[in-house]
Amino acid sequence: MNRPDTVQRLFPMPDTQSGRDERQIAIDQVGIKGLKYPLLFADQDGAAQPTVADCDVTVALPGDQKGTHMSRLVALLEARTAPGAPPLTVANFRTLLDELILRLEAPGGRMEIAFPFFIRKTAPVSGVASLLDYQVRIAGELLAGDYAQVLTIAAPVTSLCPCSKEISDYGAHNQRSLVTISVRPSAPLFLTEIIRVAEEEASCELYGLLKRADEKYVTERAYNNPRFVEDLVRGVAARLADDPRLDGFVVEAENFESIHNHSAYARIARGPGL
Repeated sequence: MNRPDTVQRLFPMPDTQSGRDERQIAIDQVGIKGLKYPLLFADQDGAAQPTVADCDVTVALPGDQKGTHMSRLVALLEARTAPGAPPLTVANFRTLLDELILRLEAPGGRMEIAFPFFIRKTAPVSGVASLLDYQVRIAGELLAGDYAQVLTIAAPVTSLCPCSKEISDYGAHNQRSLVTISVRPSAPLFLTEIIRVAEEEASCELYGLLKRADEKYVTERAYNNPRFVEDLVRGVAARLADDPRLDGFVVEAENFESIHNHSAYARIARGPGL
């Protein structure tokens, strides 16, 4: 019986996608979207954290080339799961783009991965530890040797209404809010640094596990730090504007109102390309 590799040598299969396309229309991005793949990611503490990412991987395709090699895009991510492969970081994300362009012999490439990122947090009074999840998106694009990266984090926080506090005889309405920050870094940056900015500008940060003493602390802290949705975006924007490592940023805040059936929303964008 002939082995498959022997049959392939005797009867080679046509490589259709490597043929020519006579329309001569270049494609900006072609590849795969929505691929779920396990990855190891490391941030400021250096610990490799396993996660499952939603991956979009594309390349630029010259006008005379009929198609790209889709399987090589998956193989690029598969190589990251091999034993001994280094964890992915914000700093080494470009190496994936370099390898992508090399594998596909493409003039440019783009990769975007989205995944839950966990931070182990310590409750403010009891000291009990628990994990809290944040949604992260890392996008990188390499074209003609120029590399651009955008980092996005979505941090859940607490906000307490200053108006409600001012007009009420007791109490004030508060709600969970989502602060989403996208930055274009020009120098190395950690995800945890961006997350801390969002949490420190909120009425109070969130924790996965709280004891009664902790609950008292976070309730009173929020009451002493009231924030409108406008305050959230302005506070974060002021911090980001002072960071020389950033070429631009977008900050959004959405308050899931506890006394309305709608959200309050604000957005500030500074810098090109965001």
